[in-house]
Amino acid sequence: MESKNNSRAIFVLFLTVFIDLLGFGIILPILPLYAEQFGAKPNEATLLVAIYSLMQFLFAPLWGRFSDRYGRRPILLLTLFGSVIAYAGLGFANSLWILFIARSLAGIMSGNIATAQAYIADITTPSNRARGMGVIGAAFGLGFILGPAIGGLLIGSDPNNANFLLPSLFAAGLSLLAFLCALILLPESLNSETKAKIQVHRHRQRSLNLLHLSQRSQFCLLVGIYFLVTFAVAAMDSTLALWSKQQLNWGPQQASYLFAFMGIVSTIIQGGLIGFLKKQLGEIKLLILGILGLGLGLLLIGFSQSLILLLVATTLVAWGISVSQPILNSLISQMTPPEEQGQILGIAGSCSALARIAGPTWAGVSFIKFGISAPFLSGTLVMIVALTLSLRVTKSTSESKTERVA
Repeated sequence: MESKNNSRAIFVLFLTVFIDLLGFGIILPILPLYAEQFGAKPNEATLLVAIYSLMQFLFAPLWGRFSDRYGRRPILLLTLFGSVIAYAGLGFANSLWILFIARSLAGIMSGNIATAQAYIADITTPSNRARGMGVIGAAFGLGFILGPAIGGLLIGSDPNNANFLLPSLFAAGLSLLAFLCALILLPESLNSETKAKIQVHRHRQRSLNLLHLSQRSQFCLLVGIYFLVTFAVAAMDSTLALWSKQQLNWGPQQASYLFAFMGIVSTIIQGGLIGFLKKQLGEIKLLILGILGLGLGLLLIGFSQSLILLLVATTLVAWGISVSQPILNSLISQMTPPEEQGQILGIAGSCSALARIAGPTWAGVSFIKFGISAPFLSGTLVMIVALTLSLRVTKSTSESKTERVA
């Protein structure tokens, strides 16, 4: 019965995150081009992406602590409702600074993803946690299939008369629907036993700072890889539409469809293949293959001059993202006590947000200074560093698991 209840909760959580990410997927591909409508330069357009992540960086740990203390459900509800306001503000923006305010609010309310991951950790065991995290990844994937596709339809095919209001209001409506789904259907995941542990370890949680975390070498390695992967992906996300405009003469509709294609690949991998591949290869080997695919895909984007090569490149990128991120979340979660899940995943999410600040900022500067392919080629170099770190994680992870079994 408990397994059935958990499966129902995971399905409802998947539905909630999917609807919310659908709105996010609508906005992300068109955001840099939206900023250009207000006279933004490429480096300013990428800063519009970075401000979202700056707010996420500041607030994700706060939401994590609140979810440990007050429960996952209230935080999910609060952040989903805040997203409604943020998307509506984006649609009615009449200047660049209002765009920045709207995206800042959206970043503050983006703690729902880390809270959703903590919810999954509450109701899964270490053996099936990667699959549970893959469900969240599948929600991302589906959001990036339908979101960009819907956004492309709503914005219109004429790049000179793009309708940016309609996609924003549609995204606001989707977040409102996600809020209602969570309000009506989603139960609280923290049971009385875990809440009791949180009460006992509350002082320990307050002292869980960067000094303590720096002594956890395993955690530092995994978060370091997470940072590098997210840095490269964020640099790509923030400049791909700008790159396609200059390299292929595309508008926001075509860029949205390209993101939708990557969403299709991600959903196939995370929704159906990741569990099988984990059993066959193990989490660490799968992580290494994901990093290799991501690095090669970014390299190929930098040299793409045709649609076919670009589709091959983005397929590899989607593979790398779809494999590496849920595996990293799973490994971090497995080494974390139940009473620290929300806070640790919030800290990991905050480090990821820091990468999403640095990635677009670097991408905008390099796009102008070193050429339109620079964000992707530099991302390949970053993946080489991530690959080196992942080889170290292989050894330490095996030792850690052996110690736990013993």
